[in-house]
Amino acid sequence: MQAPICLVENRNEELMVNQQALRILTSITKPVVVVAIVGLYRTGKSYLLNRLAGKNKGFSLGSTIQSHTKGIWMWCIDHPTEPDHIVVLLDTEGLGDVEKEDSKNDSWIFALAILLSSTFVYNSISTISHQALEQLYVTELTELIKVKSSSNPIEGEDAEEFVGFFPDFVWIVRDFILALELDGQPITSDEYLENALKLSKGKNPRVQSANLPRECIRKFFPNRKCFTFDHPTNDKSLLSHLEDVNDSQLDPIFKEQANNFCSYIFSSAKPKTLSGGIMINGIRLGMLLETYVKTISSGDIPCLENAVLALAETENSAAVQKASNHYKEQMIVKMNVRTETLQDLLNLHADCEKEAISIFMKHSFKDDTHKFQKKLVEILETKKNEFIHQNEEESIEYCQTKLDYLSQKLMESISLGTFLVPGGYKLYKKERENVLNSYDQVPRKGIKAYEVLLKFVNSLTMIEESILQTDHALTEQEKALEAERVKREAAEKEQMLLDEQEKEMKQKMEAQLRTYEENIKQLEMKMEEDRNQNLREQEMMLEHKLKEQKRLMEEGFYDKAEAMMKLIEKIRKNIKFAESKISSWWTSMFDALRTQLRVILPGAGKLLRFGSLDHSMP
Repeated sequence: MQAPICLVENRNEELMVNQQALRILTSITKPVVVVAIVGLYRTGKSYLLNRLAGKNKGFSLGSTIQSHTKGIWMWCIDHPTEPDHIVVLLDTEGLGDVEKEDSKNDSWIFALAILLSSTFVYNSISTISHQALEQLYVTELTELIKVKSSSNPIEGEDAEEFVGFFPDFVWIVRDFILALELDGQPITSDEYLENALKLSKGKNPRVQSANLPRECIRKFFPNRKCFTFDHPTNDKSLLSHLEDVNDSQLDPIFKEQANNFCSYIFSSAKPKTLSGGIMINGIRLGMLLETYVKTISSGDIPCLENAVLALAETENSAAVQKASNHYKEQMIVKMNVRTETLQDLLNLHADCEKEAISIFMKHSFKDDTHKFQKKLVEILETKKNEFIHQNEEESIEYCQTKLDYLSQKLMESISLGTFLVPGGYKLYKKERENVLNSYDQVPRKGIKAYEVLLKFVNSLTMIEESILQTDHALTEQEKALEAERVKREAAEKEQMLLDEQEKEMKQKMEAQLRTYEENIKQLEMKMEEDRNQNLREQEMMLEHKLKEQKRLMEEGFYDKAEAMMKLIEKIRKNIKFAESKISSWWTSMFDALRTQLRVILPGAGKLLRFGSLDHSMP
């Protein structure tokens, strides 16, 4: 993108997604690092994002007391150090605009910035003061966002789970003129922030009200960072049009501070992910945005669980399509010539199917009922049968063409009555054997070679009988013995065909068993990865809560520290549950899939019943 574009329009304080911007966003298939900035209007938010983009101009800065940015603007840029990532910069409408009639509009823009970003930047002026804390809408988040559809938008256990999906938090203090000292000792900007987030003692309402935003920041944002910025320049005439100011005209300290901020963002800002390690690209981010804005516009509260489930429905359908397309493409490439046997084809199928299942597992998530995995199995089973049928038809056509050509002289002789003479049966047998021997030498006849041959031989039965019976060079006893031999050979050939068909049926059943086993195996691997991811998230949450509990103890808030123990114990139970994969939930997940697969793959079910390998399954 050469310049930013409005992503979420704010018309008459009603939010709507700009479809042109959405198309740009949903064209991005790489993971996205989403940096959103919020803060009071006319505080220089846009300028910082332009610095991140490496430009002086981009996001509109404005030069008057009026807010210039309306809604949420987006600028997608290449990540300077991670070529596999795209940086999505989100500039939000300034908070606290006096021209607005309803501050609720600010709240929703703030909530969207939280929901969409992986790094959330709050831009304030002068100091981290009580007023700056109050202007940050963190205390309202429990009324603006729900984690689960069954929960109420009130502070409680649901709010405690915010930490599991909230972005990293960066506080920027602009035009900072104080000395970074505490009790006469120099401190870092991070220490300045943490000191500002200390709770005050006292039970009167004013103290508790002052503590609330501090508690929320500490509770919801475990990863916090702070940057302080000097004035960009002491020349006031330059401040109103910073987009036209050269770096050489900026204060050297401000330039260093801005560079440090940009360096931190590009080195530390993580790609956007959802709980469970679900990596977000531009496509998924666009889907989430549409869901959130639609929910807000309907007067409801955005729910992360519902948004993720809606995303999963779309993405899992796409994963099925992607996997099935890959299977078809690979089968076409590998079957550029007919396979000689059914087993050859089934081996190709097994390889392509394994890759397709792996692709589905990589791109799907939250398919707890196996609805989409089952659909993929059905599609691949249908496509496999189509390839088998196509391969059979090609083999039949090829073999029939070859036999027609090789038997042309024989059939012409039959038409002319060449063999209806004494000794004609011997001549006929010789010509017939020449045809069969020549057909046997034809390479790569394919799956239906023997069946086509048998059909050809059977088509000659009546003619052969007629030639035999009219051959006066043979005695009646010789004719009877020859007829018996022909009958015996025909029966043997029919039995060979039946044996071949039975063999192919068994091969198809074994192929279905391999499909069954591969799906179970790859699901187990995916669930193990999901379990480990959940374990890591729970352990990170536990670490955060233990640190916060320790800090509360150090600050003398023993009652709050004690109250936190209930949540800590709950997290520990979740970790214990995640550590044990032998659970009723784990077992029921596989039992459900086994049942569904046996319906789609009856051959696998039969083999499992009579020579069960099922006890070795998870």
